[in-house]
Amino acid sequence: GAMSFEGTLHTDLLVIGGGINGAGIARDAAGRGFGVVLCEQHDLAQHTSSASTKLIHGGLRYIEQYDFGLVRKALLEREVLLDAAPHIMWPLRFVMPHDAHLRPAWLIRAGLFLYDPLAPRRRLAASCSIDLRRHPAGAALRAQYARGFEYSDGWVDDARLVVLNAMDAEERGAVILTRTRFEAAHRSEDGWHAVLAGPGGTPQEVRARAIVNAAGPWAAQVLGLCGDPEQRAARPLRLVKGSHIVVPRLFEHDYAYIFQNPDRRIIFAIPYEGEFTLIGTTDVDFDGDPAEVAIDAAERQYLCRMASRYFRREIGEHDIVASYSGVRPLLDDDASNPAGVTRDYTLEVETAAGAPLLSVFGGKITTYRRLAEEAVDRI
Repeated sequence: GAMSFEGTLHTDLLVIGGGINGAGIARDAAGRGFGVVLCEQHDLAQHTSSASTKLIHGGLRYIEQYDFGLVRKALLEREVLLDAAPHIMWPLRFVMPHDAHLRPAWLIRAGLFLYDPLAPRRRLAASCSIDLRRHPAGAALRAQYARGFEYSDGWVDDARLVVLNAMDAEERGAVILTRTRFEAAHRSEDGWHAVLAGPGGTPQEVRARAIVNAAGPWAAQVLGLCGDPEQRAARPLRLVKGSHIVVPRLFEHDYAYIFQNPDRRIIFAIPYEGEFTLIGTTDVDFDGDPAEVAIDAAERQYLCRMASRYFRREIGEHDIVASYSGVRPLLDDDASNPAGVTRDYTLEVETAAGAPLLSVFGGKITTYRRLAEEAVDRI
């Protein structure tokens, strides 16, 4: 994929960022015969892509925002991904207890009624109404929740999905450079001339015909390092923190829960690593260093409080055995509330002097393969 002359790597495509989008684009491009070099400043999936809720989902709540395009795109992908890597992802049945104060039952039924046929299902069962007094998922919940809904989505080992994409890209000739930081790039008459700093600061030069900026929360900084410092993203990013807590197992069965909150947000409670329950996520605007993101006291309290609204067992901060946080690099669409910001993505291509620079803004794990295909098509 990449030829080395006097220590300089020559390639078609330099991909910056080893999260799900960078690894997915590297795999797609290498599969089409392009030479690819991918650099990642830390390790694969170290930041946003290992801090997800681990769901392959259509995003039921995006129906409420009338974001049918995103939901359909995501629903179509569920089956493709389940077929591609059944050893690290599998179908999961979700139970949504009905809280009449928050959304009327007909609205949820209407949402699920749209969710099921938006994309064909082979592996995933349809949704249905359930009686929580008889359903296995009912026992762990407070007595006032007598009815609910059940539907299908999927679970994924997010970080392994990234690593498998990178390994597949490498098998097809891509060069994957971890712990290698992108320092700068400028356009010359034969494309891009980039400088990377490998482990211990070892310089590595790369000449590439095109660059993909898939740096996630760092996308704006990377743009600033590509030649013209005046160049700013046409679409500003809105960085939104999402935190999760892990508590000892709250239930014995294999169902996951989706809970509606009075603030219109939702949280999930998911069977995790056998002996635990994973609860998340939050949506808080973030402006610090994405590498230093961590849960704060308000988020811990929020997740415990929301879970305790539904579970019979009161969950307190003393129950938390672990937590993790990530920064979602979302497209800023002026939503007043971080939870309302679109989860769709946009690809921005800038082609001055015939050396393209493609930047990825937004996106979610579920739609990464579609995003990668679109990005390589554009290149």
